[in-house]
Amino acid sequence: MYESFFGLRDRPFQLTPDPRFWFDTATHKKAMAYLGYGLAQREGFIVITGDIGTGKTTLMGHLTQQIDPASLNVITIVSTAVEHEDLLRIVATGLDVEAAGKSKAELLLLIERGLHAVARGGRRTLLIVDEAQALPHSALEELRMLSNFQAGGHAMLQIFLLGQPEFRDRLTGSDRLEQLRQRVIAVHHLDPMGASEVSAYVTHRLGVAGWQGRPDFAPDSFAALHRASEGVPRRLNQLMSRVLLHASIAGEERIDAALIRAIVADHERELPGNANAAPQRHDRAVPRMAIVPPAPPRADENEAPPPFDARLIERVAQLEARVEEQDAALRRVLKLMVDWVENDASRSETVKGAA
Repeated sequence: MYESFFGLRDRPFQLTPDPRFWFDTATHKKAMAYLGYGLAQREGFIVITGDIGTGKTTLMGHLTQQIDPASLNVITIVSTAVEHEDLLRIVATGLDVEAAGKSKAELLLLIERGLHAVARGGRRTLLIVDEAQALPHSALEELRMLSNFQAGGHAMLQIFLLGQPEFRDRLTGSDRLEQLRQRVIAVHHLDPMGASEVSAYVTHRLGVAGWQGRPDFAPDSFAALHRASEGVPRRLNQLMSRVLLHASIAGEERIDAALIRAIVADHERELPGNANAAPQRHDRAVPRMAIVPPAPPRADENEAPPPFDARLIERVAQLEARVEEQDAALRRVLKLMVDWVENDASRSETVKGAA
């Protein structure tokens, strides 16, 4: 919606990783150096960790774009607690080996033959495992075993492991993974962007999408973006998408810190489960339920009724008011979506009529 308002060719802050929008932050540049070093070594494991949203998947997409498929066969696995035999089947499939119905011993033999076939063609095989923190110990042990396959004294398979910080802790703290740990030749942790990098990141992604200076950014806007996103690329993308959408709806041509703070506060109010949510402020009085005192106990009752909790009733009233606000916010969003679809349909009819 905001793309047409600001004259952009594409959505610069979509959440789906897109290597076209790759930006070399200091930490990503260092990670790429480690990955390049690993490829030059032609053996062992490279481990890249980072918190959710720091760009691990985008990093791998950028790397694979730089790889010549004539020299390297890349197999990618996104781990969701893949068991060891399922992992072997995925690797076998990546080597164009039929894996259905095969035992573990047969799978290992077929994988070794597949690796030899790739090597005879003058290529090596790179296995990239994303979300490695979800792999059970048995699957990690199979990866270590696969790294043993050699031809002419050289490893036929190299492995990159990407995971959240707990994977690094698990790797360094578990005696069961000692043999795998000894084969790791480099480890790097992706840090969030520094405050000085946010400006270059935002303007780079806008530039890829065809930005011509609309909207303009006030000098204080980038510090506000960094504070709100804490330098995490995915959070920054989410925030910038909301900022651009709001600006397009309101007809704003300049983004400043005040606008960003207002959008953040509005988002936190509409998501009360957010741990960082600002205190609720109401433009109207919160409706209160009538408080009726309990009836006196009858003479034949041995126990008094439970005490009446006025605070509980007031809390229920506040929750009802919050539900009303959320419902109103949802209606506003739905109206905007309907208007956008109708306007888009009208533009399409106009174009057809002109044709």
